[in-house]
Amino acid sequence: MNDQPPAPLPQKKEIAGLVFFVVLVLAVSALGSAFTASSVGTWYQTLNKPSFNPPDWLFAPVWTALYLMMAFAAWRIWRLPAQNGRAKALLLFFAQLAANLAWSGLFFGLRMPGLAFVEIILLLALIFLTMMAFWRLDRLAGALLAPYFLWTGFATLLNGAIHILN
Repeated sequence: MNDQPPAPLPQKKEIAGLVFFVVLVLAVSALGSAFTASSVGTWYQTLNKPSFNPPDWLFAPVWTALYLMMAFAAWRIWRLPAQNGRAKALLLFFAQLAANLAWSGLFFGLRMPGLAFVEIILLLALIFLTMMAFWRLDRLAGALLAPYFLWTGFATLLNGAIHILN
């Protein structure tokens, strides 16, 4: 683990790297939102939901904050010198990001809560593995993924309850 800040990169490269990760996660967010928009006002409203279902307005600000924390965490790992675990940690990050998008496609796009429930369990495992890999390299980067892991854990319970109730 490296508790010391990474060696500075040239400023333009640092800024470009941060912009890349922010644009990447926001692009995934936008694609996921496209799936969500196709169903949230129609099909999703017809579903039976558990009593702990949050209000619809809460999801966008929570996910925006989580995506920005994810981008900053990945950028911190990317900035580290090439060392044992960095490439694997970033590969896990990209894998969980793809799984994140896949969940939106399954749940909202295809309207398949059962299959989405199976997939979100995989997503939760990938987030955990990413968080641990990040933690080993940079504790702040790992800690930045903890709220994402917790929220996705809650989303897993919500997805499972929706599947059971419908």
